[in-house]
Amino acid sequence: MTEREKLKSIIKELSYEKRKVTLASGRESDFYFDGKQTTLHAEGGFLVGRLFYEAIKDVDGVQAVGGITMGADPIATATSVAALLDKKPLHAFIIRKEPKGHGTGQWLEGRKNLPKGTKVVIVEDVVTTGGSSMKAVRRAEEEGLTVLGIVTLVDREEGGRENIEKEGYWLKAIFTKSEVLA
Repeated sequence: MTEREKLKSIIKELSYEKRKVTLASGRESDFYFDGKQTTLHAEGGFLVGRLFYEAIKDVDGVQAVGGITMGADPIATATSVAALLDKKPLHAFIIRKEPKGHGTGQWLEGRKNLPKGTKVVIVEDVVTTGGSSMKAVRRAEEEGLTVLGIVTLVDREEGGRENIEKEGYWLKAIFTKSEVLA
């Protein structure tokens, strides 16, 4: 079994649920992908790091990976470790949902590794409409970073890719919903 096939198996086993939910976008759905169940699993997290790194290692100039806490946190860290193991270090960063309530009031964690103009890729566990991805892009750019594109573990195929591309960014999906459920 390839790493990709093994990761798909873990996603199906741990992250896919057939049930009614209200998504972050406000839409109702009859299924749910809880990406953190896979990204926080020992083997799942390892494979996520490897496959996300494979997806971005040839992106010209990429220097760091990150996204909005909580879904992006394990992905960014695993991708950063996979890159270092390949001797091509990429720093990880976290975008807070709200600015830190004390001290510096910062939005970004890992700031000292990210000088203005750092070229970054935003990572996500699941993309539905692309709203949270674009929120991460805007916050990163407001913090002086240069966003190259977005990579997600699962694209639910509900307009996210099209919305992201309309904004001028690319989206790479490790899996689409159709691939996971095939």
